[in-house]
Amino acid sequence: MRQDKDSLGVVDIPDHALWGAQTQRAIENFRASGIPISHFPSLLRALAQVKRAAAAVNASQGRLDQALASAIMQAADEVIKGAHGTHFPVGVLQGGAGTSSNMNMNMNEVLANRALAILGHPHGAHHILHPNNHVNLCQSTNDVYPTAIRLALMAETIGLQAALAGLAEAFATKGAACYRKTATCHAPFDLLRISHGL
Repeated sequence: MRQDKDSLGVVDIPDHALWGAQTQRAIENFRASGIPISHFPSLLRALAQVKRAAAAVNASQGRLDQALASAIMQAADEVIKGAHGTHFPVGVLQGGAGTSSNMNMNMNEVLANRALAILGHPHGAHHILHPNNHVNLCQSTNDVYPTAIRLALMAETIGLQAALAGLAEAFATKGAACYRKTATCHAPFDLLRISHGL
């Protein structure tokens, strides 16, 4: 176990974990669904994309040291490529309610600790690279999370479009196999439609 601290004090965290104190508090205190955000890789990728973009912009504006920004961006790239999924244990239904249960903060802590490792520092060396002051610089969960949801939905739409195209094709095939015939009786208003195959 290693120790990390936040404004509430010191908390024990498993040595292997890339998350920090606030995520650990969420694990201990908020178990709403039992479904972690890691169950939704497109959402993790989207959150990492937002963090990567923010680090690039903050560095270009002189708000974030380039070495820190590069390490954050490298860590974000790893998450975008599918790495570190097990380090996102925050429950998806609890993910936006309060700082310690916030999936944005879970991402901040993972990226900060991974970036620290990239730079050759131990996890939790937040005097060098801080989850909130550096990874979350100039951001708000109220912006990050909705943006990430939109990016994730756009990514998932590709698969949905393919499924809908397949469904439309199946309907067209089924429709072509069916026919309708109109039978008439003596009076013009006595038309009777007969369908086959529906």
